[in-house]
Amino acid sequence: MKDKEKIAVFIDADNAPAQKIDKVLSELARYGVVNIRKAYGNWKNQNLKPWEDLLHEFAIQPIQQFDLTKGKNATDMALVIDVMDVLYTKDIDIICLVSSDCDFTPLVTRSLADGKFVIGFGERKAPLAFVNSCSRFLYLDEECETELPIQKQTKSIKSDTKLINLLRQAIEAVEENDGWAMLGPIGTHISNHASFDQRNYGFKKLSDLFQAIDLFEMKKTNGSVLWVRDKKKAKQLKKSIQPSANAVAE
Repeated sequence: MKDKEKIAVFIDADNAPAQKIDKVLSELARYGVVNIRKAYGNWKNQNLKPWEDLLHEFAIQPIQQFDLTKGKNATDMALVIDVMDVLYTKDIDIICLVSSDCDFTPLVTRSLADGKFVIGFGERKAPLAFVNSCSRFLYLDEECETELPIQKQTKSIKSDTKLINLLRQAIEAVEENDGWAMLGPIGTHISNHASFDQRNYGFKKLSDLFQAIDLFEMKKTNGSVLWVRDKKKAKQLKKSIQPSANAVAE
C-alpha cells in the first residue's frame, strides 16, 4: 500500500479568510496528510482576531511577526524562510500556500524546481502570476458560484472567453476525426492549467460544467463513457460533408 503524501501548509493570515480554513484542510485531505500547519501574522492585530479559535481547533501553529515597519514584509520573509527550511530538511511531498499575495510566486517556482507539488489557495484578487505558477489553485472567495441562480451562473460562464477557449482547446487536443473527445482525456489535458478547477465555477464535475455552458454536445457510450464535442465544430463538419453528399447525388 502506497504511503499517503506528506503535506506542509503555510498560511499568510493577513491575506487569507479565516472562515475558509476548513475548506482548505478538507481539500488537502484528498491529497494526503497535513504534517505541518503554520500561520503567520501579527497576532496582536485585531484584524486577525477571527483566527484565534480556529488555530486551536485545527491545530495550526501561530508564528508571531511584529509590524516593525510599514507593510508586512516581515511576515512574508518568515514564511519564505520556513518553506525553504522544509525543502532542505523535511520529507515533504506537497507544499501548500494560503495567500493572495504575488510575493510568493518565486517561492512557488523554487518549490517546483525541488520536485514538490504546490497547491495554492487564495481570493480572486490573487495575481495570475501566483495562480498560474502553482500546480493547482483553488479560490476562497466569499461569494460562491453555486449560490447564484442557475441562469445567472450560466450566463456569467458563457461570457468568460478565456474559459471557453480553454475548454475548446482541450477538446481539440484530444478529439477524434469526427470532433468527439472523451471526457477523461479532456480532463487530463486541462489539468495542466493550475487556475482551472470546475469547482472554481461552482460545479462538482467537469461534465456538469460542459452541460451548463450549452456550447457543447455530449453523449454517452457503453453506458458510462462520456464524450464531448464543440457545437461550433459540429456545424463546420456538417457543412464540409454536405457538398460531398450533393456531389455524389449528382
